[in-house]
Amino acid sequence: QIKESATLTRDVLEQHFNDLKGTLKKLLDERLLSLLQEVDAIEQESIKPLDECQKLIEHGVSTADELLREGESAVSGDVGQQNEKLCSFTKKALHIQLDSLPEVPPLVDVPCLSAQLDDCLLTILKNQIFRHGTVASRPPVQLEEFVEKPGGILVRWCKVDEDFTPQDYRLQFRKGTASHFEDAYVGSETEFTVLHIDPNVDYQFRVCARGDGRQEWSPWSVPQLGRTTLVPHEWTAGLEGYSLSSRRNIALRNDSQACGVLYSKAPTYFCGQTLTFRQVLLGIETVGQPDRRDSLGVCVEQQNGFDSLQRDKAVCISTNGAVFVNGKEMTNQLPAVTSGSTVTFDMEVVQLGPCSNEGGNFKLRVTISSNNREVVFDWVLDQCCGSLYFGCSFSYPGWKVLVF
Repeated sequence: QIKESATLTRDVLEQHFNDLKGTLKKLLDERLLSLLQEVDAIEQESIKPLDECQKLIEHGVSTADELLREGESAVSGDVGQQNEKLCSFTKKALHIQLDSLPEVPPLVDVPCLSAQLDDCLLTILKNQIFRHGTVASRPPVQLEEFVEKPGGILVRWCKVDEDFTPQDYRLQFRKGTASHFEDAYVGSETEFTVLHIDPNVDYQFRVCARGDGRQEWSPWSVPQLGRTTLVPHEWTAGLEGYSLSSRRNIALRNDSQACGVLYSKAPTYFCGQTLTFRQVLLGIETVGQPDRRDSLGVCVEQQNGFDSLQRDKAVCISTNGAVFVNGKEMTNQLPAVTSGSTVTFDMEVVQLGPCSNEGGNFKLRVTISSNNREVVFDWVLDQCCGSLYFGCSFSYPGWKVLVF
């Protein structure tokens, strides 16, 4: 573990600083190009009027030089031609303004470019670089427990550094020997159920934390293996009135006029486990119009021909919060099931009298929780039940339920 983590840490450091060097070089090159373009633009803009002034002066000097040569020729020529040449010279001289010059910008208005470079940048960069990055030998959080769930694993972690004040946790996992971890959870809780886990397959998990008021994450915990042997909960496919997700763990009541109870594919709920109904991420999301026959719950066996779980050999909660045991409504009531609700069922066995393969009196202690409230009661059956079906029934479209 020490050698493996040390090798991994070296690789991470080398990759990170190589990336930094490449990024810094790119940024410096871009800044240099920007400054050079700024110099070019100022040069072109400032030198244009001076170039025009220089052309005017050169043209005036050339004209005066040409007139001077013409005057010298008139003076030195024959007497007969002097009058004619002097007359031509005089006319040209009158039309040329030899004493006028174009306006030349004053010296204070002529730009003088220079580069202003602040040497303190190197000092700032040096101080930041020398403080950048740390090497920690012990992460502040560690994985604590794995609990098998049908098609999932409940992962718990804990803080092991008393001086560390966590703000958020980050849980990652990867299947078998996959090369990359993927995020499963980011938040303030210290446990999370990772779903869509294949049964009897090893998964690697790791967790880290972010300190209070900080942006960077702590070192990762020691990766640990977890697995579940429990097959995932699935709804039965093919029932008119319900559409299922690809994994068959989400049921959507569609706009079909058909009614009936949607059961699980198999009796995959075992006593001692927690059965949870909710919509992906937000609980039951697109809530349809409620009906007194609506129900979520568990039952001993599938019974077709019913439009609700409010029947014998079943316990359920209606969308208005009423609890039914073997078809009879209890006096205790839970909050109504609305958008964002989560409903859980917990059961433990309490046996009454002898139980054999032929059956016998059997009691289950049932806890149903919804919106931070719960009811507890005993469910008496006439047969031993090692596993149970779950089911739901909704009269109107819009209800969307995830089970796990």
